[in-house]
Amino acid sequence: MNIFHNKRRTLQVELGLLAAGIAAGLAAIGAGIGDGLVISRAIEGMARNPEMSNRLQTTMFIGFGLVEALPIISIVIAFMLMFL
Repeated sequence: MNIFHNKRRTLQVELGLLAAGIAAGLAAIGAGIGDGLVISRAIEGMARNPEMSNRLQTTMFIGFGLVEALPIISIVIAFMLMFL
């Protein structure tokens, strides 16, 4: 039986695809803003205190990785919405 046979099922599939796209898009926007804030604050801190630049750089990369985890998880959830 074709899954698009029933109009209700078609609407459900279409709304799932729409939700997946919105989730992935919002996560990408949020990650972009977060990355910009993390990196700008790290550069600002390095400019104020150059002796701490190595420690700030390490902390910046950890923060960058944590911020990037959100869109990765969002894309996984979006794929789950699309294919389940």
